[in-house]
Order: sequence, then structure tokens, then C-alpha cells
Amino acid sequence: MVKRSIKKITPGFILSAYHLSLAYIAALWYRFPSEAMVVVGVTGTKGKSSVVFMLAKILEEAGIKVGVSSSLMFKINENEWLNPYHMTMAGRFKLQQFLYQAKNAGCTHVIIETTSEGIKQHRHRFINFDVAVFTNLTPEHIEAHGGFENYKRAKGKLFEALANASHKSLGGKSIEKISVGNTDDEHAAYFLSFPADKTYGFSVQGKCALPPSGNHICVSASAIIVSPEGVSFDVENAKVQMHLLGQFNVENALCAAVTAKSLGVDFSVSAAALAKIEEIPGRMKFIREGQKFTTIIDFAHTPSSFEGVFAATRKLKDPHGRLIAVFGSAGGGRDVWKRPELGKIAARNADHIILTADDPYEEDIEEICAAIRKGIDAESFQGKVEIISNRQEAIKSALGMARWNDIVLLLGKGTEQTLMIGNESIPWNEEGLVIEEIRNMLYDQR
Repeated sequence: MVKRSIKKITPGFILSAYHLSLAYIAALWYRFPSEAMVVVGVTGTKGKSSVVFMLAKILEEAGIKVGVSSSLMFKINENEWLNPYHMTMAGRFKLQQFLYQAKNAGCTHVIIETTSEGIKQHRHRFINFDVAVFTNLTPEHIEAHGGFENYKRAKGKLFEALANASHKSLGGKSIEKISVGNTDDEHAAYFLSFPADKTYGFSVQGKCALPPSGNHICVSASAIIVSPEGVSFDVENAKVQMHLLGQFNVENALCAAVTAKSLGVDFSVSAAALAKIEEIPGRMKFIREGQKFTTIIDFAHTPSSFEGVFAATRKLKDPHGRLIAVFGSAGGGRDVWKRPELGKIAARNADHIILTADDPYEEDIEEICAAIRKGIDAESFQGKVEIISNRQEAIKSALGMARWNDIVLLLGKGTEQTLMIGNESIPWNEEGLVIEEIRNMLYDQR
């Protein structure tokens, strides 16, 4: 609370200068480690962490030593660990330390999930990016950035940093500056307008707008199949078949494959790597403990990600089963506008809704839930709505009411390791909690 109050009364230019100074000191302290590796930055509203995860698997399939920094995890070669911080993009010293450790471990490539808030605080500065990737753009963090255009420009600074960065020479070879963007997105032209040695576009809707010249290449997916068993599509000379669900994973996989292609990895290698992915941590995570209903955990917390997850889940739903959705919305004044929107989407898809805590910070949980409820009511929802402020109790209630053929969908937390209530950071493990509760239920039934 004190820290937030100080931020509110401190002029913006002073805060910016403070963050920039920290970024420089951190890079200086660790001797600018990004200069020794190929660095890929992935930005956008949704899909970033999945693209990072997939791209890392593809590069590893190609025999490349990779470091990863994302909302899901940190990874240096074979050593990986869940992101313990309540932020996607680590702070300046943590990020530079990670780059330093990756370099010392022999990583030749590093992938960084890059956020608008991180960029706003200059966490991307003094990192020499070689590839900038744009996934998509929909409204998020609007209040924090003072409007959608500011949010868009913040993400654009990754591409601006790429354009202004010096070329590296690694292994006697000059490293090209490459931009990659989703040409299905209406904002792609803005991100791809920043200068780069090569520009790669990708599309699942046949909207390749870039001219197929030596410096501009656009790749479309074809023969797309989305089914309850997974997704598949063709890309040039390769057929990609994955266990992952949802149209959004076609987009994520194509983005990862095209980015890998920009780094010299053939699509056939990407197809082999993507076929091996059984799941992405915290994204459409199925909990299978022998229960007679389906339980899925997903990090979705924006209207666009809600739409994608509910669309994928509907394909799994039995006509005689119910979809029980458990979710909330972040507090602290974060994206207040989206609360009724989340309610509307849930009302159009779920049969039973339980509203609960999702990092309420100092806001009253029931007030947040009431804002979501307005969206639910606007859709004339015919199912039952409950407000259970305690997230653990909400999950327990959802699992307890689930019957054969039902789906319990837990949204908003994914693999996050903390739950923010007031000023307290409470240790949190949603998957572990669900597994324990299901096991207790099964034991009681014996």
C-alpha cells in the first residue's frame, strides 16, 4: 500500500528515470550478457507464454541450447523451474542475472516473454534483442497505461528497441534483426512497420499481407483441423499434428514455427517438436486423478482468452453434462472494464458459475464479483451463480457438485505461485490443491 501511494505522488518522468537507471545498472553489473546470445522477445496480449514454450521446444529439437523467461517458468538448458514472481517479466536485476546465468551455461538462444508493463518500467532496456515477435493485440491493462493506444505503443517499444539495436557478431557471423507478426491482427502493420533486416508474417486466415520478397516473407497455415483430440494444420512442406486443444493453439504453434524458421529451423523440425508436446503448464491443464468428471485449469483472465478457452471447452462438453466455471478478476483497479465482459462470456457458455478471488489485492472481493455479475445478468443467464470469496472453498464446492460428464473449468491462476489478498502474498498451487481435493473425494467414496 505504501509503495503504491509513493508511486501515485511521484511524477511519471522521475519514476521512468528511476526504472531506466536500474535497468542500466543491472546490465552493467552483469556485463551486458545479452550481447553473447541470440535474444528473442515475444509480446502481445494473449498466447505469449505458449509461443515461448513451443518455440523453446522447437529450438531444442534442432539441437540448440535455450534459455526461457516467461510467466510459466524459467529455463536454462535442462534446468527449469516455475516462475515464483507475481509478474510475467522479471525485474531488471533478476532478468539480467538470468541472462548472465544462461550465457554461462552455454545457451546460444534466449526467449523472453515481454510485457507492456515490463516495457513501461524499462525492463527490456539494455537487452539487445535480435527477434521481436507480435502475437495479437486486444484491450488489457487499459487503466495502467491510460488508454488502448498507450498500451499498443508500449508493446511497440520492443520493435523500436529491435530497430535501434546494434548488430551482434556471434561465431564470426553477423546476426540479422528480424520481426515476426500475426497478419490476421488489425494492428500487425504498426508492429511490422519498424525497420528490420527481415520481416516474417504468419496467418491462419489467409491474410498474408506482406510481399513475398527476399526481406518480407509471409506464411499461411492450411488444412486446419480443430477437434476434441487436438489440432492439426499444414505449413509449407510440413504437417503439424498436436495433442493441444483449441483454435488459439493453431495460431500459437504457427507463430512459434515461423519464428523458428526465421532462425533457420525447418518446418519439419517444428512439426516433430510440436507433436511431442502433451500440454503447456497452466494452459488447458487437465487434472486426471480417476474422477468421473473433467477438470481443467487455465490462466485465462482476459475477454479474448476467455472466448478461446470456452470455445475449446465446448467441443469437449457432453450434451448431458454441465460446464461449471470458477473465476474472478484482479483487483487493485486493474482492468475494471473487463469484469462485466468476463461475466457475459461465461454466461453464454457455462451452466453454473462460481465467482471467487483472483488476486483482489486491497479491493473487496464481493464488489469485484458484483461487477462480474452485472455482465452475467445482462445475458439473462438461466443457470445458477454463486459468490464464494475464498478461492479454495470455491474450488472445493465446484469439485464437490461435479457429476459424471460434467466439466469443471478453473480460470485465472494457472501456474501462478501466489494469491494476492490485501498486501499479503499467499502461497498458491492450484493444481496441487485440485489434486488433493479430488483424491480426498475419491478416498471418501471408498
